[in-house]
Amino acid sequence: MSEEKHRKWGVDPASPEEQQADGPAPADGPAAMDELTKLLAEKQELMNTLVRRQADFENYRKRVEKERHHDRHKATESVIEHLLPVLDAFDRALSSSSDPAYSDYHKGFELIRRQLWETLAKQGLVRIDAVGQEFNPHYHHAIERVETTEHADGIVVGEMQPGYLFHERVLRPAMVRVASAPESHSAHASKREH
Repeated sequence: MSEEKHRKWGVDPASPEEQQADGPAPADGPAAMDELTKLLAEKQELMNTLVRRQADFENYRKRVEKERHHDRHKATESVIEHLLPVLDAFDRALSSSSDPAYSDYHKGFELIRRQLWETLAKQGLVRIDAVGQEFNPHYHHAIERVETTEHADGIVVGEMQPGYLFHERVLRPAMVRVASAPESHSAHASKREH
């Protein structure tokens, strides 16, 4: 820039040595435009890389959080699975004796069983409703078929061991007795003839 232009804009002219210290003076013309275009493209490429890296990091963070949640869930499920026999033992103890001499013990067992159940239920454990329901192989494990006319065919009439869901997944199926329509004697006779 000329000295006159510097005064016009209120800038002190720099000596040629100072201009070299600041860096080379920008060239005018097509070379400068090419350099500017190249720098803008490089800047855009770096911005795109930054955006991709941020998205990758966010996906990684979400995946790690999901894996942590899954691991906590599996650990809780494992503990609950090991506590189910204890819950079954309480149920058997409570149903085994109705002797009035043991009423205080019975109340104590009921209290402990209730506390255990409430703790497990808060973690997501739900008992499978079996008796009176239609047999469902996803929730029930049939161990006996009972011929009866009192219930429709395929209805659960008894529960040998309760089943449980943990966060809507079957942790243990209920062991059940299932109603079966009785076969008539004539059906047996006709099968024997053939």
